[in-house]
Amino acid sequence: MANIQTLDPSASPLDYYGWELRRQREAHNLKQGQLGDIIFCTGSLIGQIETTRKLPTRDFSERVDAALGTGGVFSRLVGLVLRSQLPTWFQPYAEMESCAAYISTYQAQLVYGLLQTEGYARAVLATGMPDDLDGLLAARMERQRILERERPPLAWAILDEAVLHRPIGGREVMRNQLARLLEYVDHRWMRIQVMPFAAGQHASLDGAFNLLRFDDDPDIVYTEDIVSGHMTANPDTLREAALRYAHLQTAALSVEDSAALITRVMEERYGDRSQPEERAVA
Repeated sequence: MANIQTLDPSASPLDYYGWELRRQREAHNLKQGQLGDIIFCTGSLIGQIETTRKLPTRDFSERVDAALGTGGVFSRLVGLVLRSQLPTWFQPYAEMESCAAYISTYQAQLVYGLLQTEGYARAVLATGMPDDLDGLLAARMERQRILERERPPLAWAILDEAVLHRPIGGREVMRNQLARLLEYVDHRWMRIQVMPFAAGQHASLDGAFNLLRFDDDPDIVYTEDIVSGHMTANPDTLREAALRYAHLQTAALSVEDSAALITRVMEERYGDRSQPEERAVA
């Protein structure tokens, strides 16, 4: 008789997902291979997800819901599962970010996580040498779903020009990333500005920060150091952050001029693929 691993559904969202998948499959009198045939995957993958050895994807979850008629249970649950893969210290911010009505961010080193392509995000996350790069990547991509809502948060991103020039992941990855930024030029809910090198000193030389505003809760300011993130709703800090962000918006290029600069850097720095690939050194 096969040794069936017993899961504690209260241990984590991933454990609950695996437990519920097995319960629903058995309730439909299906073996792992049979369910796999229905949703076009292997029985082995079903088993790995049921025993938490592999993360479910959103596509997998949607196919399971359709096959078992579970009314979107797994499609809803997978968001919690993927969010649980984020670093523990980052999860509170991700939760707040998903509820925000307005997001404003200044980024000095990297493209903001909600705007990253999969290739760029993979290269960034790999520098931390994580145990589960695929899990972290899936979690970051899941965060971006808030921009796909019928009514997403209003968002404003200011990127230092250095972000455009730093070759994260190589030329092709960067070209795709800058092309992604340009997709937001006429976006109703998102605006992107670039802080040019020519601006010299500006109001946030100390580094990146995010401001989150909510319909019914206090605003927060979020910053990170090398090992953790910090949120505060202190009124004095909020006032200072809002003032700094207003100065940044004034000093940065207009949305239109920012798009022109992104286009120029994309073509001049990352457009010639006949040159050897540039790789970031971690």
